[in-house]
Amino acid sequence: MKKLIAHLALAGIAGVATMANAADVVGNAANGAKINGACIGCHGIPGYRTAFPEVYQVPMLGGQSDKYLQSALNAYKKGDRKHPSMRGIAEGLSDQDIADLSAYYSQQK
Repeated sequence: MKKLIAHLALAGIAGVATMANAADVVGNAANGAKINGACIGCHGIPGYRTAFPEVYQVPMLGGQSDKYLQSALNAYKKGDRKHPSMRGIAEGLSDQDIADLSAYYSQQK
């Protein structure tokens, strides 16, 4: 029982450290430009419409707020936003990737 309690306590500390580290991540726009290949195919085409999971106009990301973009990507990653393609992409992104992509797109026009 003592081992279980110790293990759970350590897991809780690791979780807090991970959350603190995520908050400390600073985006690098130059790195975001290098890793935006999965994004630009849809979000870099003015007026682009997609048909999965339904027909809708894909939003342009350039000029959006850095914090908004980070929030949106994290919501897709967690499943709070329900678009299956975006969830699949976001799940593969690290906190640093999200910060870098958000910094890159927030600086675009």
